[in-house]
Amino acid sequence: MAETIRASQLYLPTLREDPAEAEAVSHRLLLRAGMIRRVGAGLYTLMPLGWRVYRKIEQIIREEMDAIGGQEMLMPLLTPAELWQKTGRYELPELFRLRDRSERPYVLALTHEETVTHHATELRSYRQLPQIWYHFGLKERDEPRPRAGLLRVREFIMKDSYSFDRDEGGLATSYEAHAGAYRRIFDRCGLDFYEVQSDVGLMGGSGAHEYMAPCDAGENHVVLCTGCDYAASVDVAESVPTPPDFPEPRGAPEEIETPGVETIDALAKMLAIDPRATSKAMPVVGPDGTLVLGLVRGDHRLHELKMQKTLGGEFRPAHADEIREAFGAEGGSLGPVGVDLEVVVDEALRRGQFVAGANRTGYHLLGVEAMRDYAPSQFSDLREVEPGDACIRCGATLRVEPAIEVGNIFKLGTRYSEPLDATYLDEDGTERPIVMGSYGIGPARTMAAIIEQWHDHDGIVWPRVAAPFDVHVVSLSAAGAQIGEISDDVAGTLESAGYSVLIDDRDLRPGEKFADADLFGCPVRITVGKRSIEDGAVDVRSRFNGEEERAPASSAAEALDARWGSLP
Repeated sequence: MAETIRASQLYLPTLREDPAEAEAVSHRLLLRAGMIRRVGAGLYTLMPLGWRVYRKIEQIIREEMDAIGGQEMLMPLLTPAELWQKTGRYELPELFRLRDRSERPYVLALTHEETVTHHATELRSYRQLPQIWYHFGLKERDEPRPRAGLLRVREFIMKDSYSFDRDEGGLATSYEAHAGAYRRIFDRCGLDFYEVQSDVGLMGGSGAHEYMAPCDAGENHVVLCTGCDYAASVDVAESVPTPPDFPEPRGAPEEIETPGVETIDALAKMLAIDPRATSKAMPVVGPDGTLVLGLVRGDHRLHELKMQKTLGGEFRPAHADEIREAFGAEGGSLGPVGVDLEVVVDEALRRGQFVAGANRTGYHLLGVEAMRDYAPSQFSDLREVEPGDACIRCGATLRVEPAIEVGNIFKLGTRYSEPLDATYLDEDGTERPIVMGSYGIGPARTMAAIIEQWHDHDGIVWPRVAAPFDVHVVSLSAAGAQIGEISDDVAGTLESAGYSVLIDDRDLRPGEKFADADLFGCPVRITVGKRSIEDGAVDVRSRFNGEEERAPASSAAEALDARWGSLP
């Protein structure tokens, strides 16, 4: 939108030094540029400059949602607990619960599946399907460890959309429409991103994908193949691990004394064997309160979510007294042979002989083989994929990158329509549950991800579509009142040409104004100074690559037009 705003009339609480609490680049630069301010742990206000960026990202999302037939609405944050109780999500630890003055229970929604499905109960006929509804709504999440500014918060705005179809075929069409829209949204925002398979998590359903923007600050990790298009979140990624260098096989397990050995590295060093030829025992207490022994290869890490899915719910590490009672040994000497417990074993231990704990403190067993020496309750994928593993599709090497999750899409199926009685009548009058999908994007997270990928040592480097202003006119007004007049004329010409303009008319030193211009990151900076009085020209500088040219003030718009299309 073409407009001109004076910096002297805009609240710009910039900081000259890096805030001590800011770790992520986006957190640091958003605070320094005065675009956000902290209210409490995981609670941030988007200040005027930051809100301008947010609204531009929101509009990109809105345009692409409208393009696939989405209908915008607005649902309340406060929702009756009854809806959440019906879907079985009322006890989620992330949920904020409260009561009104009449003691009626309510929920502050962390997502809106329950609410939107409540509205979908008014869809009665197959003739009303399919539908796509969306909104930009506040969400509340009882996040135990908020951090990194806008990347992990307790309150945020999300664009969540929902599709309603007759059957799985219709859902597949709606799902792909959203996937295409998401790819266009993130392309338009200038983000590098991966579309990866993911876990359905607390949303439930039959399938999901996440959109991950790679950056060092990312708390998520994506697994990518160097030889094909395989891409998955570490939560669901599978791989073929590098095989161990096994010792000579044994006809039966052989006990060996290993005094003081408590780690895999120490065990491998003492026995002069490959750490990959060892197994690691992890006793846990499952969701039903019983003790379960988890077993992974010695060099691998247990993935908690995979273990949780295998056990069917939350689990915790066993306490020392529980371990001694069940195994008769201390942790560090535990193994699967001879135990009367459920033993859940990672697939990497299916074949071969491994060193395992002997269930006698200070002893291990050599040559332990699954199915011969112990009977696993089940084999399952329990481990975290490691860089250098082989791809399950093509055998090429896998790599693992940190990334920010900026969007996700879920095939919900009838996960919410059945408990909330959202049904329709088909052609022959048969009542059937509506088949649903759920699709989310965090505009503020997207904003932070853009900064993580678009910055330099001086500040933010916004792509054109997300910048708070198209042009930052730096008026070096200390040179005289005539500078202000030239600055106003330049801004008026640019606004008439369709550009949004920030005039820095504050009473600050030139160095401070230039530093703020770099910090704010608008695509183009135009400087009006003493020389402009002498030669009637201005300096036009690209924030992206620092290229600068001198152009007549009267044709500043033409100079900007000439370079605008080449800017990212």
